[in-house]
Amino acid sequence: MHDFLPMSREDMEKRGWDQCDFVYVCGDAYVDHPSFGHANISRLLEAHGYRVAIISQPNWKNKDSITVLGEPRLGFLVTAGNMDSMVNHYSVSKRRREKDSYTPGGVMGKRPDYATVVYCNLIRSVYKKAPIIIGGIEASLRRLAHYDYWSGKVKHSILVDSQADLISYGMGERSIVEIADALASGIDIKDITFIDGTVYKTDRREAVYDAVWLPSYDQVKENKRTYVESFFTQYQNTDAFSGKRLCEPYTDHLYVVQNPPAKPLSTLEMDDVYALPYMRAPHPSYEALGGVPAISEVKFSLISNRGCFGGCSFCALTFHQGRIVQVRSHESILEEARLLTEEPDFKGYIHDVGGPTANFRFPACEKQMTKGACPGKQCLFPKPCKNLVADHGDYIALLRKLRALPKVKKVFIRSGIRFDYVLADKKKDFLRELCMYHVSGQLKVAPEHVADPVLKRMGKPENAVYRQFAKEYAAMNEKLGLKQYLVPYLMSSHPGSTLKEAVELAEHLRDLGYMPEQVQDFYPTPSTISTCMYYTGLDPRTMEEVYVPVNPHEKAMQRALIQYRNPKNYELVREALIKAGREDLIGYDRRCLIRPRGGERTSPDSRDGRERRVSGEGRKAGGRNAAGERRTAGEGGGKRMEGRGSRASGKKKTIRNIHKSGKGKKGER
Repeated sequence: MHDFLPMSREDMEKRGWDQCDFVYVCGDAYVDHPSFGHANISRLLEAHGYRVAIISQPNWKNKDSITVLGEPRLGFLVTAGNMDSMVNHYSVSKRRREKDSYTPGGVMGKRPDYATVVYCNLIRSVYKKAPIIIGGIEASLRRLAHYDYWSGKVKHSILVDSQADLISYGMGERSIVEIADALASGIDIKDITFIDGTVYKTDRREAVYDAVWLPSYDQVKENKRTYVESFFTQYQNTDAFSGKRLCEPYTDHLYVVQNPPAKPLSTLEMDDVYALPYMRAPHPSYEALGGVPAISEVKFSLISNRGCFGGCSFCALTFHQGRIVQVRSHESILEEARLLTEEPDFKGYIHDVGGPTANFRFPACEKQMTKGACPGKQCLFPKPCKNLVADHGDYIALLRKLRALPKVKKVFIRSGIRFDYVLADKKKDFLRELCMYHVSGQLKVAPEHVADPVLKRMGKPENAVYRQFAKEYAAMNEKLGLKQYLVPYLMSSHPGSTLKEAVELAEHLRDLGYMPEQVQDFYPTPSTISTCMYYTGLDPRTMEEVYVPVNPHEKAMQRALIQYRNPKNYELVREALIKAGREDLIGYDRRCLIRPRGGERTSPDSRDGRERRVSGEGRKAGGRNAAGERRTAGEGGGKRMEGRGSRASGKKKTIRNIHKSGKGKKGER
C-alpha cells in the first residue's frame, strides 16, 4: 500500500493492523519526505517488514494523546523533530519565536520545551515497561552530560532525564534496524548494549567493558576545567573507525555508556534510503490548517551527501553526522530529480543540490574509509591537510547531468559551498561552472568573521583565504561577463571576539559598503566546541583561556557594530567605539562609522589632524558613507574588485543580504 503511514486507529484498520510494532512520536508535523528524519526512519523500518504508525505533536498535557494507537508490540520511538526544540522555540536572546515552520500553519506552541524528555515521561506515565528509544538531533547532542544554554546549567544525559531505555544517535539508519531486529528476536531492551551508534544505561560497573571512563556527572557539573576535559574526550571519539566506548558515572548504581558511532552508510545504502516510497508531502490532514511551511524549503531540493569535514567549532555536525562524507550515486539523485520535475507545481528550478556542505562529494582522503578521520587534526583548518583530495570533478558531472534533464531550467546551490575547499582545487572548472550556471546574481558564503583571532576559535580559515576567494570570484565573473556578488554570512559575539574584533568587522563592512539586514549572533547549542568555550572560557583543543562575550549589553554592541549604519543602533555603536578606544571612527572622515552628535567635538581628523565640530552641515547617512558617497552592498562580481561598486549601464547596483530565520547554511548553525 503506497500511502501515508497510519496516524489513527482508522488508518491501522485500513491496513488490517490490530497492533503496531512501533509507534513513532514526533514533535514535528508528519511530513513524508526524505528531508525529514522521522520519514527516513519509519520508512526504513517499514521496508524491513515492521509496522510503524505516527503520533505527531501529541498534547503533552493529556495522557490520552499518547494512547490513541494503543501500546506497540516492540516499543516507542521518540524524537523532538528536525530541529532541537529549544532552538525551534527561542532566539539566541531567549525570546520566544513567533513561528514554528514544522507545525501546520506555522503555529507556535504545539510542542513542549525539551520535547524529547517531556514526550518520554508522558509515555512512561502510561506504559511503565514499554521500551522507549529516542533519537534525532535533540537526543544526539544531549547523549552525555552537557551544558544547557537555556537553563544555564550542566544537565544529565538525556537518557537519565527522559527515562528512555536507549538512544540511537547520529544518522540512525544502521542502529535502528539492529535495535528493531534485536527486540523482535525477544531480547529485552535492557540487554541491548552491543549496537554501535547507541547509548544505554546500566546499574553495574562491572558490566562496562573496554571503555574510556569519563569524569562523573558531579565532577563535570562542579568543575569547568573537568567539563572541558570530558567534552574534548567525547569530541575525539566521534569517528566511526577510531571512536572508543565511553562511560559516564552518575552514582554507584547508574552509568551511562556510549557505544562507538555507527559506520557510515555506503553509497548503495544511501541510495536505498532515498528510494523508499515517500509520499513527498505533508499529511493531507494538514491542508485545512495551512500546510507545513518547512516543506517549501526542501520540496524541490536534492540531498546529495551527509557528513562534513569542515570542522567549524560552532557546528554540531561532528557530533551528529560525523566528519566522513557519505554520498548518493548520480543515478539515485537523477531519479529523484525526475520525480521533482513531474510535480504539478514544479516551475523548472531545482533549489539545491547538496547537504551540510554542497561541494563535498567524497571523504577528505582515502584513508578515512578504513582508518577514519584523524582525531587530533582537522582536514581544512588551519590549512588544508596535505592528504586532502580536493577535486570537484564528480560534483561538476552531477550538476551537468541535472541541468540536462527535461523541464529543468536552472539548478541552484543553496546549502553553501566551502570556499577554502574551492581554492584547494587547483583546477578552476568548478568556480567557472558555479558562476556561469548556479548563481543567480549573488552567492552566499560563510567567512563568519574577518578578524583572525576569532576565525581561529571558529575553526575557519584566516581572512586572507576569503579575500583570495573573493578576488578569484570577481575575476571569474569578469571573464564571463557577468555581474554577480558575494554575500557573506557573518556572526557576532563568538568566543574570542572582543569589541576590538567587532570593530574590525565593522570596518571591513564599511570598506565593502555593505550592511546585512540581519545578524547571526553566536548561539550556544549543545555539544559544540564553541559552546564549550562559551560556558568554560577555555578552548578544549589547547586549554587556552578565551575571552567570551556573555553580557547581553556587550553582545548587543557587537551586533550593532555589524549594522552600524542603522540609525536605531547609533547609541550602541557610539558606546562600543568609545569603550574600544576607537573614537577616531566617530567623525566626518570617509573612514568613520558614525557622525558625532550636534555640538560634540570629534577626534582629530585622520586626514589633516584638525578637529571638527558637528554643525549639521553633513549629508544624511541613509544609503551613504560618512563622506556622503553612495555605496554598494556586496562584494565580488563583474568588472569590480572586492570593495568597489559594480556598474551596469552607468548605474551602480546594490543588493541586500537577507538571512532567513531558521534556515542555516549547513547542518544546525
